[in-house]
Amino acid sequence: MRVDDLLEQGLCRSFEFFPPKNDDEAATLSATITELADLDPSFVSVTYRGGRESRQRTFDLVSSIEHTSGIPAMAHLICVGHTREEMREILSNYVDDGIDNIMALGGDIPTDPALQGGDFVHAIELVELARSVGEFSVGVAAHPLGHPRSTSRMSDRRYLAEKLRLADFAVTQFFFDVAEWRGLVDDLEALGVDKPVIPGIMPVTTLSGAARMAEMGAAVPAWLMDRLEGAKGDGSAAVRQVGIEAATELCFQLLDAGAPGLHFYTLNRSTATREIHARLFPL
Repeated sequence: MRVDDLLEQGLCRSFEFFPPKNDDEAATLSATITELADLDPSFVSVTYRGGRESRQRTFDLVSSIEHTSGIPAMAHLICVGHTREEMREILSNYVDDGIDNIMALGGDIPTDPALQGGDFVHAIELVELARSVGEFSVGVAAHPLGHPRSTSRMSDRRYLAEKLRLADFAVTQFFFDVAEWRGLVDDLEALGVDKPVIPGIMPVTTLSGAARMAEMGAAVPAWLMDRLEGAKGDGSAAVRQVGIEAATELCFQLLDAGAPGLHFYTLNRSTATREIHARLFPL
């Protein structure tokens, strides 16, 4: 099914995976997909870093999930480093495989010079190309605090609004305060755009993970760091529990605020996501 159709039907619950690079990672991901499939997700998404090898891993995983598990799968695509001809071929392959859902991303500028360049400058160009190739449901990325490379938050909002006028929905970068999602949605509505914006959720389960999140563009706020640090003396399990509780609280607040769904960044592990899901949607 198309993600935009699923969103029209009601609250969506979705999970994000990345393609495995070796047999051990593949075994872990296979177990994770099996465990999370029991939660009956609305859809799942698969990331993509660019380059022919990564591209094929994404395609293979998306195709496998879509056709063997029965769960709608969404393929991430990035426009950095691709020619239009190359991207048209990638999109056509998804059409031929019966994949309906695409996440159109700009992508981080790669360090490998061989992967730099290409015909695209902004993700909106990829949205336009996807529209010309197939009847995709197209998602785009949103940053509640603004994209790290944007000149200002409002310029980022205007660019996002422009993308969303062509796309069907957005999925946000992870964040930690419901007011950040609410502010993003309000700003888009003020610009005349009311497409669904699905909040992205990533629980902080370790103090080292909190540091990495800042590098990924969404620093853990001081109030949450204080809670995590306060639990440190009771061991790593206590720190993890604080992170799970904080993510669960955020999810409840988002649902109360009218969020159209929840998108969980799993890092190819199921435990934290299953714990949060069980608290949100008890049997």
